[in-house]
Amino acid sequence: MGAAAQAVAAAAKAAPAAKAPAAAAANMVKDTDPNAIALQYYSDAKKVDVKKSPKYKKGDDCLNCALYKGDAKQGDCPLFAGKKVAAGAWCSAHAKKA
Repeated sequence: MGAAAQAVAAAAKAAPAAKAPAAAAANMVKDTDPNAIALQYYSDAKKVDVKKSPKYKKGDDCLNCALYKGDAKQGDCPLFAGKKVAAGAWCSAHAKKA
């Protein structure tokens, strides 16, 4: 295989990996999604407006919610089926893990 063909093959292999983060980001819940608005979802719990969301307690986020199934970056929540939530996010349905 020539050098040009090897470069094309390497680029083709790398392309799916390069698209994966973009695809994951596109599948994240946005603060502006209708369901997110209804649940007072904040993609960054540190930015919760406690006047609008009095249930929020400092330190609460998806990572320590009983509904959250994921890692330290993102995961699944049954309230946002088909989309990922940020581990550092918060919504009004937060239920502290036991």
